[in-house]
Parts: sequence; structure tokens; C-alpha cells
Amino acid sequence: MGMKIFSVFFFALLFLASPFLQVARCQSEAEADVAEAVEGGDLGIVGEDVQDFGDPNYSSAPEVKTVCVFPKNSAKCPFYSELCRFQFSGMTVSRSLKRQSPTPAGNTATWFLDKCRNMSSRPSTRFMASLLLLLFYSLADSFADLPSQFQAQQELTDINKSTILPTCPCRRAATLLEMDSKNGNECPKNITEASQIRHGLTLLDADFFNDIKVLEIAKGAKEFNIPIIRTNRKLVASINGGLHNPSPLVFNPEWSKEQSQGKASRFNHPSASGIQRPINEEDIAFMSVLELGELIKKKQITSEELTGIFLKRLRRYNPVLESVVTYTEDLAYQQAKEADKLLSQGVHLGPLHGIPYGLKDIISVPLYKTTWGSTTFKNQVLNIEAWVYKRLKSAGAVLVAKLVTGSLAYDDIWFGGRTRNPWNIEEFSTGSSAGPAACTSAGMIPFAIGSETAGSITYPASRCGVTALRPTFGSVGRTGVMSLSESLDKLGPFCRNAADCAVILDAIRGKDPDDLSSRDIPFGDPFSVDITKLTVGYLDDADMEVVHVLESKGVKVVPFKLNYTVDSVQGILNFTMDVDMLAHFDEWQRSGKDDDYEAQDQWPVELRRARVVSAVDYLQAQRARGKLIQEVKENFNVDAFIGNATDWERVCMGNLVGLPVIVVPTGFKNIPNPPPTGTRRRTTVNTGIYAPPNHDHIALALAMAYQSATNHHKQRPPIDDLGPNDTIPNHPTVPIPPRRLHM
Repeated sequence: MGMKIFSVFFFALLFLASPFLQVARCQSEAEADVAEAVEGGDLGIVGEDVQDFGDPNYSSAPEVKTVCVFPKNSAKCPFYSELCRFQFSGMTVSRSLKRQSPTPAGNTATWFLDKCRNMSSRPSTRFMASLLLLLFYSLADSFADLPSQFQAQQELTDINKSTILPTCPCRRAATLLEMDSKNGNECPKNITEASQIRHGLTLLDADFFNDIKVLEIAKGAKEFNIPIIRTNRKLVASINGGLHNPSPLVFNPEWSKEQSQGKASRFNHPSASGIQRPINEEDIAFMSVLELGELIKKKQITSEELTGIFLKRLRRYNPVLESVVTYTEDLAYQQAKEADKLLSQGVHLGPLHGIPYGLKDIISVPLYKTTWGSTTFKNQVLNIEAWVYKRLKSAGAVLVAKLVTGSLAYDDIWFGGRTRNPWNIEEFSTGSSAGPAACTSAGMIPFAIGSETAGSITYPASRCGVTALRPTFGSVGRTGVMSLSESLDKLGPFCRNAADCAVILDAIRGKDPDDLSSRDIPFGDPFSVDITKLTVGYLDDADMEVVHVLESKGVKVVPFKLNYTVDSVQGILNFTMDVDMLAHFDEWQRSGKDDDYEAQDQWPVELRRARVVSAVDYLQAQRARGKLIQEVKENFNVDAFIGNATDWERVCMGNLVGLPVIVVPTGFKNIPNPPPTGTRRRTTVNTGIYAPPNHDHIALALAMAYQSATNHHKQRPPIDDLGPNDTIPNHPTVPIPPRRLHM
């Protein structure tokens, strides 16, 4: 009986004392615990304006910074609907939630903290304080499941309830969440997840969502986006290089509202009459395609003999220039013999009959390696017959070598070295059509096929002093060619002169049934253009010698500026090229093969950055590209214009719009810091002649007119005779500064 009385008395005393103990702990622990929650990451800082919480009475103040909101989830987080993480300003917790309104009901947390202090010094109210706290606990529990329309009004209550309700009314939120043993750890995980996602969204310039929406994004991405992404990747991205499954979204640079009508007819190229075979093989090596074709047609030389001359030169100079990947010697002699046989039977296939040439090593040829210049793919054999190879084979041309491309069509660095400039072997050739430019310049082949996405024809042609054409986008089919960007990639010729470029374009142009972007463009005949009826503009950086020569030929020349307001041209090109490239080399990056790339500051960096370009922003870039095209079209009020061929802004603009340009050598200048005993090494000077899309014949005709009055294109680089005591170095000694993207 005594024990029962004692027990009743003890529990009654404990019941009466508990509010005293609870409130005392509240006062001593409130500031430390909540501050600890902030500092320890349980309550993080993001820094949104307080009015983001939808409370019109809670205006921002310099000393108050609120931060993210988390979604209501009564199943997993039964003790709160939303958790507002806030940064405390002032010295004490009781001053942390400052409001314009002093009403206690408008600032629940501060009011309860103040009451906590006051009641601890007034024993007569401690019991009422306990009841009040218990009542608040019950009410808050009920408010947790209020309908969403009351959410904004109850945010502060829910926020502060989650801060002051656990074991002590003022314990931190993390302790509260532990009260639900089943789901208690889910809410901190949501907080962490939202913080991580929000940080990631800053990389997309999309960190404007509140945390409710951030978690919605995460949920939707996991449940909807990622399964689709993985399915599509499995369908089309398991093979690198973009050789299969092209996009049906096709870029067409056509300026007229109606597609060009009419059948594309062949060019009426002139014959090089009166040509005699030189005695010296060196002289033969530097003859033009039309001249060599005339020698073969007149049977002054056989294709087999000519093939032997160029294979010998390739083997002789390649150790210096590092410009050849694979010799196709067996195939070359087979094709040369076939050309000679046809000619003996009275069959002549045209100006390319029996002419040796080289292909950039992104163009596939059955039974031979197509390395893409990359260590990863250096043993790759693609039994695909590229469309451009088919066209040249049907024209009777003879493939003698696969030529260097910078690794994955970037710059001039490849798995076997770095290609040099024949005019100054201390320089590199630039790229990525490094081999085609260097080999054509050095007389190792009569012509070569290169490619350009953003400068890969114009830059190496300019550096190596050869004539080269970047044609209108879509004029040459790309089946069997490694792809960077399906709306930017173009194939074009490197030649001795503009007339040869016209002959090669005529042979390789036309509709490729497997390349949706290719078109049978009805070009005019460049050999029949009346240039005296043309108006040609010249930019501030144009080579004025070209302007004066054309003017002397009867061309009307006028000052010209190509104005447009789009100020993100270079960025548009990088977005387009990088994202497209990554789509074609998704597996390569995911498998970590980018770690084996020859120049780690090039594609690996570009494509990692491209991984966080959103689809929305990619499409916005294409819309900006469309605006650029429209503005260029409206301001292109001449038949063609002359300007620097390697100005990066112009390279980007021209490729985005689809402008054709022909690079023409216009002279030389001395190299910097020449050897004291002298040297024959020089730096080439060049210019570009630009025309509207589908008007390549205009640019070609103007270039032919200029070259008919000059001989810069006939000069030969001094590989065998650099000058007194000027020898070929084992390694380049002149550092070449890194370039921006030249693809």
C-alpha cells in the first residue's frame, strides 16, 4: 500500500515537474541546437528572397535570408508539410525570424522562444506553458495535413513546428524527423538531394526552381526521362562516329523560299591543250590535275607510272611532314592498271581518269584502316564504301593514300605525331585536314579530299599555301564519313589551283541517297561565268592585290561590310558542333576512352562541357542560328565578297550559314627569327572569296580569274632546299600557340 502511494506521488510529481524541466532545457538548448543544425548542414543555406514563400506580410530585410522549400509529403514526413531552411541573422535565435509585423501569431517561432524564456522565470505559468506547448503540438500535427491551398499561409507555422517540436519544443528539425522510425531518414535525404540537384542546375543556368520543383524534376527525370534516354542510346549510340542512323532533322542553307529548280549539269571544263610531259619528275609532281589528265589522255604517261611517282614522293617526305596514315599501294596500282586498260580500249572517263589522289582518314574505304586519327580507333577497318570515294572511283581517280586527320577531326595532332607545314617545317599544318593540305602543298599528290566543320579546310589550306574549296553545305554526300555535326560537316578538295577545285567539285557533287542533307544543286558552270557582270565586295581585311587584279579584269569592286546583330556566333557554332559530336561519340566518352585522347585540352574538355548543354538551349542556339542566316541573307547585297579566310568569327559565321569559300594563295612573307645564314622557308599569305549558298561557281570563277594573272599558286615549298645550314629539325622548335576550335 505504501509503495502504491509512493508511486502515485512520484508520477504526479514527475508530471508536474516535466514542464519545468522541458522549458528550462528549451531556453538553454534552443539557440545552440538550431544554430548547430544550420552549421552542420541539417538546415542548409541557398539564399532565396523571403517573399518566395508566398507570404505577403513577410517582407525581405537585409539581415534576413531565407532559403529553399521542400515538398509536403505527409507519408514520409508526418511532422511537417514544408521545411524552410533559413540563415540566422543577429546574435540569438529569438531574433532570427524578423518580420515587419510584430504580431506574435505572425512570427510563431520567435513568439514561442520568447515565451520559453519568460515562462522559465515565472513558475506560476509553467504548467500552463506545458499545456500550451502540448496544445500547439496537437494543432501543428493537424496543420501538417492541411489542403494545399492553405500551404502558403501555414508555411511559417510548419517551418517553425519542425524546428521546435521534438523532445524539447526547441530541438532541431533533424531530431524531429527521427521520431518516425520508418520514414524518419527520408526527409534529410530529400533536403540533400534537392541541394545537389540545385547545384547541378546552376550548370544549366536553370537554378530558378524552388525546391519543391527541383524534387519534381528529379522524380520525373528518374521515372520518365532516363528510361527513354537509355533506350534511345541503346538503339543508336552503341557505335561511335555517326556513320549510322542520321538525324532526320536536316539543315538546308537554301536562301530562296522555293528550292532550286532545274537539273544539275556538268561543268564544261577546258582542255589543257599543248601540254608536254616534263623530263623531271619534280615538275610532273607539281602539274595541275587538268595538265596531268591531258598527259594521260594523250598517252604521254600512264596512270601506273604516275601512281609510282606520287607513291615515291609520299614515302620520301612523309617522315618529315608526318602527313600519311596508310598507303593504299596495292589498291592504287590495281586502279591505275584498270584506268590504263580502259584508255587502251578507247574509254576515257574524264579529267580525273588515272589521276592519283588522297583521302582524309575519316573517309572509309573497304579493306583499309579508317583510323579517324585516334589511338582508340587506329586499327579500325570499316567495310563501308564512302560516297565520295565511289564518285572518285567512277571518275577513274586512283587512291594512293589515307591522309592525316587530327584526332577525331580536331587540329593536327594524331596518334602518329603532328603534321607540319611544308613551307615552314618548324610550324604545324593546323587541321584537321592536315594531311590533305600538307601533301598537296608538297607535291606528294595532285589533289586530296578533306572536310570542314569549322575551319578544317580553310585553316590548313591557308597555312600550307594551297587552293582549297569549302563548298555549300549539302553539295557533297557524306555517307561513310565520320561525323562531327550533321548540320555543319562538308567535304571539299585541296588542289593546285581553282580550276582543279572546280573539276573535283564537279566529280563529287550530287545527291547521296543515304545522306538526307545532300542535294543535287544546279550550280552554274564556273568556266562560263561572265565576271564583268559581277559586283564583288571587299572587307577591311581583304588582300587588296586580289581586289585590284579582279578590278583590272572588269569586275566591279565595292567596299563591303557584312552586318548582323547576332553576337553569339562563335557560341552557337560550339554548341552545335559539340553537342552533335557528343551524340556521335557518346559511347566513347562513357567508356572512358577520352582519357586516351592525344590532346587532353581538346575534345575531352569540349565534350565534357557539352554533356551539360540542355536540349532546350541547343534548340535556342539553332533558333539564333536561323536569325543569323536571315540577317546575313538580308545584308548580302553583292555577288561575292573578299576577306580573310581564317578570321574565327567569319569561319563560324560561314559554316553556320552554309557559305562556300575558296582559299587562294596570294603571296609570302618572311618567317620570324630566320637563321642568320638565311632560309628559303616562308609564311604563306592568302585570302578567301565568299559567295552565297549554291553559288560556288561564282567564287570559283573569281578565283580562276585572279590566278590567271598571278603565279602565287605555282610556287613550290623548299623541303629539299631550306637554305645554307638550315636543316630539317627532328622536332619542331617554334611553339605554336593553341588555337580556338578549328575542326
